[in-house]
Amino acid sequence: MSGSATADYTLWGTPHSLYTGKIRSYLIKKGVPFRQVCPPHPRFRSEIKPAIRLKVAPVLETPEGRILQDTTDMIEYFESFLPRPLMVPETPVQRAVAWLIGAFGSEGLLPAAMSYRWSYRAEQENFLRAEFGRGVHSGPDREARLAAGLQLMNYFNDFLPVLGVTEQTRPVIETAYLELLDALDIHFQHYPYILGGRPSIADCGLMAPLYAHLARDPVPTTLMKNKAPNVYRWTERMNLAAIADGEFPNCPETYLPGDAIPPTLEPVLRLIFQDWAPDILANAACYNAWISANADLAAGALVALDGARSVHPTLGPIEYTLRDCAMRRASSPHALWHFDRAASYAMGLIGKPAKAQAALLKRTGGEWVLGVALARPMQRRDYVLVVC
Repeated sequence: MSGSATADYTLWGTPHSLYTGKIRSYLIKKGVPFRQVCPPHPRFRSEIKPAIRLKVAPVLETPEGRILQDTTDMIEYFESFLPRPLMVPETPVQRAVAWLIGAFGSEGLLPAAMSYRWSYRAEQENFLRAEFGRGVHSGPDREARLAAGLQLMNYFNDFLPVLGVTEQTRPVIETAYLELLDALDIHFQHYPYILGGRPSIADCGLMAPLYAHLARDPVPTTLMKNKAPNVYRWTERMNLAAIADGEFPNCPETYLPGDAIPPTLEPVLRLIFQDWAPDILANAACYNAWISANADLAAGALVALDGARSVHPTLGPIEYTLRDCAMRRASSPHALWHFDRAASYAMGLIGKPAKAQAALLKRTGGEWVLGVALARPMQRRDYVLVVC
């Protein structure tokens, strides 16, 4: 695959977009020159949206005119021809952990991110109107932008039940988030990034929810600044091109030597595995049941209950228990795709790395990761999920 990091790329996205925050931080830390353009630009409507046939951001346009939509596809595009500077660890256990945490950040914190955005809408209404208006309206007319933002907000506000966020489940979702935030705050007191002295795809995955929603919206950003100031500082650091930070003058710009995982990361992993497992296991059961009921699916068939192209398809409702709280939400094949890609790499380790990983998973309650098997693999093709 060819490409260039010396020519300008165009990132179509908005400041408040969860996944735009993920890929933006990657591009900044990777040293890729890009310009960010908001979707109200005429070219997005006339060329980009018709090309992908979905209304979604972010979208990355390469200098050659190639269009990429999913942030993981974007990262793999650059890694295929631009392995330096390192963003994917070269040692096996660190790489497995980076992909797993990156997948969790991309999907596992969506309920918390959406809860803090929409459950506290009244306390941050004007900010959200301005931010959503930025994504659909250009020009100097402030009232017109706010009105456009309101219309889009009313659409997204209805997503909470889809993610399992209700008045009954919100307390446990937010409690789990606050515990994770505290563990991350301790970690970032010791290290500038997830795996030590340089950022990785793990940091980028976590930036998706922890920046655009939880570090910018008025209610959760105040919470983060007061409860976890080291995490907030990390979100600032991830938007700076420099790798080194003066707060850590003696920390080399490398991952920990010897394929080691920072000890302060283990409590973070423990919470991730504890609270993510019920979701992933329920999603895997739903997907495998759907495959079993549709044994004649041809390779390339859409992964979707209704057979329609969708950014976030579903195969129906799933139920599971999160910390003794009954959860019911729409299944998320895309979350399962993220997890399966990371877990497949982890399951492929052999020899000494496999033993080291197994010991780490046992210490952190992540043994279940290696036991999730999909009846048929999935892949992204033509901007959507399909069965292999």
